[in-house]
Amino acid sequence: MASQPLTITDTEQSEEDKKLQEEVKASGSLPAHIAIIMDGNGRWAQKKGNIRLHGHKAGVKSVRDITESCAQLGVKYLTLYAFSTENWNRPSAEINGLMKLLVQSLRDEADRLKDNDIKLVTIGQIERLPAKCQQQLQEVKDLTKDNKRLQLCLALSYSGRWDITEAVKHIAKEVENGNIDPDQIDDNLIGSYLSTAAIPDPDLIIRTSGEYRISNFLLWQLAYSELFITETYWPDFRRDELYRAIFSYQKRDRRYGKVKNGYNKSISASVIKHITS
Repeated sequence: MASQPLTITDTEQSEEDKKLQEEVKASGSLPAHIAIIMDGNGRWAQKKGNIRLHGHKAGVKSVRDITESCAQLGVKYLTLYAFSTENWNRPSAEINGLMKLLVQSLRDEADRLKDNDIKLVTIGQIERLPAKCQQQLQEVKDLTKDNKRLQLCLALSYSGRWDITEAVKHIAKEVENGNIDPDQIDDNLIGSYLSTAAIPDPDLIIRTSGEYRISNFLLWQLAYSELFITETYWPDFRRDELYRAIFSYQKRDRRYGKVKNGYNKSISASVIKHITS
């Protein structure tokens, strides 16, 4: 990683980008919570004849650009799937490189997060990370704990199944201790025991690299999320593509299982009666 990474701050934002952001804001409701499956770093590097770690390093610039553009737009929550529990199965050299990159990136970005009023939080099995990673994460979380503009959540050593399993274990313990009646258990209670209990469910899920799967990410929380898949590899994903994803989101009719506005009950009842008679 370069010793002086690319800096993108509000004062350096181009007039063209400011106009684009105003168009995004004027086009409809912004997603309050965007979650991103950052995929394609390794393939991006291999296509350029480099080792996979070069792709991870290049992806840091995308993290910076997307985080700050979300803050500028007024998005309140951004969750990045940075390292899954399945990623522990990768070669040790790649894992070690990723952990070192995480520590260095946190050091490089700490002041920028603080200055841009961005709060860092984490979800996942953080205790599985190397001690240096845990320490650096805690330092940045402490530094940014009072920030209000955007909450940046890093999913590290995370999986959706792990999240649900842990919630079930805690609820079972509470039932055993007599603190919860089994009849009280519903989706709201389960959600309150997930690692994302303090964060609203994602409105928009973005996946880069063209893969059509969710890879064990926020399995409970994305029940009603809108999906946006792009062929772009994560190191090439920039704010212009983020705007495209948000424009796509704004055009959708989010019904949460309900019927569309303007649904004619009398006509539908007549149709149902006809096909069932």
